[in-house]
Amino acid sequence: MNMPLQHQRIGVVVIGQSPRPTVAAEIATVLSSGIQIELRGALDGMSRAEIDAIPPMDGYDTLFTLLPNGDGVTISKKEVERRASQQITRFKHEGVGVTLMACTGKFPNLAADGLVILPSAILHNLVEAVLPNGRLGVFSPLAEQTALIDRKWQRDGVEVVGITLRPGSDDATVDEAARTMADLEPDLVVMDCISYTSANKARVRKAYPGPVILGIAAAARIVEELVS
Repeated sequence: MNMPLQHQRIGVVVIGQSPRPTVAAEIATVLSSGIQIELRGALDGMSRAEIDAIPPMDGYDTLFTLLPNGDGVTISKKEVERRASQQITRFKHEGVGVTLMACTGKFPNLAADGLVILPSAILHNLVEAVLPNGRLGVFSPLAEQTALIDRKWQRDGVEVVGITLRPGSDDATVDEAARTMADLEPDLVVMDCISYTSANKARVRKAYPGPVILGIAAAARIVEELVS
């Protein structure tokens, strides 16, 4: 028998460690007041040495996350999938009706237990809906990921251009990346990482006049629709 959704409580799994107050705050900005956010990390309980011992095997296995102390790390997607699945299952057993996987990467091996929202699927379907053809600009955290954006985003009628922008960068770096993106004249820009913030988006909009989709906000709006 399926458990009823608990409408005032959602789970969030970040690919690194909790707490992530910035991520929680960005989600809370979109959600209605009174919805409780319970955030956990796929790597919770691991030491820094243990995290450093799970590097990506190649570009396709590469994920980037910010740790609670602000350090940026690259980690193995395969290991994150395994550990995130455990947190998702734990949320379901605790009666949480909806869990957001707080990463815009694809997770084909994630053991999705219950109603799990994957931002990558939301972003791809949203982009396909609003940009049937044209030039798509994509911000990615790492050069290795930018090199693979064609494989992730390419489809008939769409040209993809990418810029690397590390989350947590200072304003000057964000501004420079925004100007570089604007020079490429995309029809739509996607900020393809959960660690990008609404403040980052606001700075991008100063240089680029077109529409910008912030990954964390788009995903949170779907969660809002499901729980409100």
